[in-house]
Amino acid sequence: MFFIDTIDLEGLGNRSYLAGGRQTAVAVDPPRDFDQVLAVAARRGVRISHVVETHVHNDYVTGGLELARVTGAAYLVPATARVSFARVPVADGDIVTIDSGLEVRAVATPGHTPHHTSYVLQKQGQPVAAFTGGSLLIGTVGRPDLVEPRLTEELARAQHATAHRLASELPDETSVLPTHGFGSFCSSAQAEGDATTIGKEKSANTALTTDVDSFVARLLAELDDIPAYYTHMGPANAAGPAPLDLTPPAVADADEIAARLAAGEWVVDLRNRVAFAEGHVAGSFNFETDGKIATYLAWMIPWGKPVTLLAESHEQLAAAQRELVRVGIDRPAAATGTPQEWVPEGDSPASFPRSTFAGLAEHGTDDIVVLDVRRDSERATGYIESSVHTPIHRLHKRLGEVPAGTVWVHCAGGMRAGIAASLLDAAGRDVVAIDDGFDAAADAGLTVVIS
Repeated sequence: MFFIDTIDLEGLGNRSYLAGGRQTAVAVDPPRDFDQVLAVAARRGVRISHVVETHVHNDYVTGGLELARVTGAAYLVPATARVSFARVPVADGDIVTIDSGLEVRAVATPGHTPHHTSYVLQKQGQPVAAFTGGSLLIGTVGRPDLVEPRLTEELARAQHATAHRLASELPDETSVLPTHGFGSFCSSAQAEGDATTIGKEKSANTALTTDVDSFVARLLAELDDIPAYYTHMGPANAAGPAPLDLTPPAVADADEIAARLAAGEWVVDLRNRVAFAEGHVAGSFNFETDGKIATYLAWMIPWGKPVTLLAESHEQLAAAQRELVRVGIDRPAAATGTPQEWVPEGDSPASFPRSTFAGLAEHGTDDIVVLDVRRDSERATGYIESSVHTPIHRLHKRLGEVPAGTVWVHCAGGMRAGIAASLLDAAGRDVVAIDDGFDAAADAGLTVVIS
């Protein structure tokens, strides 16, 4: 008897796992807020005896070190990973018993990082699942360019070899359980589907269906931008992250919010983009809690700058706080309520209009600026004629480059356009947020250029 439970981290696009038997279990790549891992263990009635890391993560702060300390579990980390804390080093071929008849075998799978290690769950000595971290993903592999630019091609070739090793050594029915690939920028492409096996990957994964030179050329050509905050995640994880603190943050009233804005700090409104456009604190930025707040706020905010969160409820605030500690943004100031409560007495909330691509077509593009804030790879698939382009993660540093005039800003679906509109509005620009799917642009009669 064994079980495998999945813990989804939807905001970051990752997964963690708890696997075990009747009495004990192993946690794989746990998030910093590991209370949910403890909850799964409690429901199963098992003790966490081992915590394993597939690699030193670049996209989130791990909870592995603290989870191991709290539970008394052995903390397994690849032997060649450079870390500054005590751990149990594991090397290729090492086998660790998890429960009666249940063990994990370490398999060296370099590519995402040089030290990357997968863990094969074995029942009575037979493989049943492989926790592949950032190596073999669903239909793709983890990106090889997060460690050192000079190593990128070498690691890309290692990813190809790793995929073939796993495919040759494991039975076709072995479940493949990656950490990345569900929206994380650690994946070289996004997963198609929710589950897979070695057998399925043999026919669907480009690492297993193309020769190494073709695979590497395609992989390197398709690599997307790297979120800026990744620079800070690896060092934090290698040093050993500090314990997290999810107690409610300090309260900020209207005067405190105004003072923080005047000091150049970031005040972030967590409400949905519709509510923000209708009324908000002038100078605040809109990062929806239901969007990828951890990814985009951490990507854009100057690292270490104080942040104040504005939420319409304590639940919304707590959800955002949890997302942000996963990427090292700790202890914000905060306020809950409405814009009327967040502005000093006598002031009024700011606002800006929203529209659609049909609205843009009706207005025309002659006397306005159409700003596309999608990534380069998205724009390459088609863009509105005469539009200007600044990806959202670069916009806050390039606001002065946006041409004069009213700015109609769009992305692929509306969320990033909402962020961009808030940045432009805070900078004093006249802005219209296009809250629409880009597929509607051509249908609205706008000229879409295919590059």
